[in-house]
Amino acid sequence: ITNILLVIGAAALLKPILVSSLTLKREYPLLFACTLLGYYFISDDMLTRTEGVLLLVAFTGFICLLVYWGKHADADDPLIAEINSEMPEQISLLRAVVWVVIGLLLLLASSQLLVHGAVTIARYAGMSDLVIGLTIIAIGTSLPELAASIIGIFKGEDDLALGNIIGSNIFNILAVLGLGAVIGPDSLDPMAGSRDSYVMIAATLAMLLMSLRIGKGQRINRIEGALLLCGFVGYQYLLFNTMSQ
Repeated sequence: ITNILLVIGAAALLKPILVSSLTLKREYPLLFACTLLGYYFISDDMLTRTEGVLLLVAFTGFICLLVYWGKHADADDPLIAEINSEMPEQISLLRAVVWVVIGLLLLLASSQLLVHGAVTIARYAGMSDLVIGLTIIAIGTSLPELAASIIGIFKGEDDLALGNIIGSNIFNILAVLGLGAVIGPDSLDPMAGSRDSYVMIAATLAMLLMSLRIGKGQRINRIEGALLLCGFVGYQYLLFNTMSQ
């Protein structure tokens, strides 16, 4: 929700986002399908280990599909060109492994600090775990996507910026939810399967329609970006208003 309403909204408000890649046009329906799948699994307020396994299987299939598309992509695809332009010069395998390990360690450490700090502050404010995750943690973990998307669109790499958000959302639904369910299946807050799932579906559908609507150059313009941001503000207000009741 935060990735779409806040990140895409803020980026489009600063500079209209052009959608021209065939890859993204194929990934959009996949994102919507994953969103509906996630909703279906949590609509009964329970995420089981079996459902977690199915989500991980779907994620594996998604990765395989991306690899297939990558190998058979049109050389003129703007997204492929953008990725190639961002690729660093050839480095040794050892250095690449070291970078990956260091990056993962820093990511794990920073994630732990973020979650610990957010939970401590929110508990003092009397917030539930669900609201903590949908506000403080969601915004905190979306900041890298926000920075990457803004930098990307100002460098003319609109498809890369959008692909970052689409890939992140699919990963969160299939891999994060799936792995969490496999490790610790549990009941969910009823609001996650009703209010928040509906907002997630609406936000995903809005981004899809804004990007693919024919007759406006297939772009998310500033007005639409402002609408997404208004949706984010309204959603945050809804969360805090519900919490205070």
